[in-house]
Amino acid sequence: MTRLEDRQTLIQEIDAARANGARQAEACVLAGIDPRTIQRWRKNDGTTLGDRRPDAVRPAPSHALTDEERARIVAVANEPRFAETPPARIVPALADEGTYIASESSFHRVLRAHGQMNRRGRAKPPRRSRPPTTHIASGPGQVWCWDVTFLPATVKGQWFYLYLILDLYSRKIVGFEVHATDSADHAAHLVRRTALTEAVHAVAAKPVLHGDNGATLKATTVLAMLHWLGIEPSYSRPRVSDDNPYAEALFRTAKYRPEFPVKGFADLDAARDWAARFVHWYNNEHRHSGIKYVTPAQRHAGQDRSLLTARHELYQHARRSNPRRWSRQTRDWTPSAAVTLNPERDAVIQAASKPKPLSGSVSLPSRPGLTIHRPWRVTKGMGGAQPPGATRSAPFSASMARMARTGPSPK
Repeated sequence: MTRLEDRQTLIQEIDAARANGARQAEACVLAGIDPRTIQRWRKNDGTTLGDRRPDAVRPAPSHALTDEERARIVAVANEPRFAETPPARIVPALADEGTYIASESSFHRVLRAHGQMNRRGRAKPPRRSRPPTTHIASGPGQVWCWDVTFLPATVKGQWFYLYLILDLYSRKIVGFEVHATDSADHAAHLVRRTALTEAVHAVAAKPVLHGDNGATLKATTVLAMLHWLGIEPSYSRPRVSDDNPYAEALFRTAKYRPEFPVKGFADLDAARDWAARFVHWYNNEHRHSGIKYVTPAQRHAGQDRSLLTARHELYQHARRSNPRRWSRQTRDWTPSAAVTLNPERDAVIQAASKPKPLSGSVSLPSRPGLTIHRPWRVTKGMGGAQPPGATRSAPFSASMARMARTGPSPK
């Protein structure tokens, strides 16, 4: 339904466009309404009275339940034998007795009107899973992810435990430890040592530490340490295995490295030596695909933009040297912008992770003399098609006036 104020505004703008020479049909298309809607508004006083459907008097259907039938439904549903029985079972039970009062939906409707649509028996209504909390990291030291994984030993049934903290923005491993037991004391010690290494005490905005619902990461000892350090804890939803994807992906990378011992580690020292080598390789040598193939240490130190700018200039030089080999744009080396963890809506990602493109990576034509048209998106309402970044609050009268100047389209 269209509000009365919007109806009046649309009618005024369409009348102004028609006075300037525009056709009503084209003005209605631009406004996003049907011409017959305008005719109905004018004929039925729709511009002065508005939409009268909400206040319309609707007579009761001739086949509606009578007051006696409604009272009988309530009485039957409140019988002791049906005290813990929902309407879905009451109706078949009555049918087996040769009695039909009303349908199951009628039982639901009448009981709901009398405030008796509660769950019967001891069963509680199912709890809805809360939406994941969206964390956005636009720089290092804002959001950390951590988890614990098993490292197999050569003895079957024996495991070592790798505790690891990952910076969400740079993908750098900022803290890790390997222990022979799974304990909250080890996790608290790792958080404290990582906070000292990353100088958390010297920054005003403390990081958010996201983890799963494991008993080790939610222990009172860990929570007390996080409170003392000023770090905000964040946890995955219950029974949701992909709310901590960056840490899980890192463990997958670790365990599929060629040097990972398939038959397990001989002792704790061997597991710690391997973990130290892996962390050094991952932070300083591994070109991460999620951050435009720079190392996590380079992105953590803010060196990724200069490296990607040099790559971009190299590609531009190669394109200018032999333009016939480049049918499209050069490879996009724009630095990755903000990183989101468990985004609830696409708008959150788009608003926070708009990258700043390098000069020429997008705006240059693919071939000399070839024009690149900007992509447009189709929107509903008065605005029609708009370029990216445009808002729907542009003056509607300007569009009408522009159409009036151009006149009707030739047939």
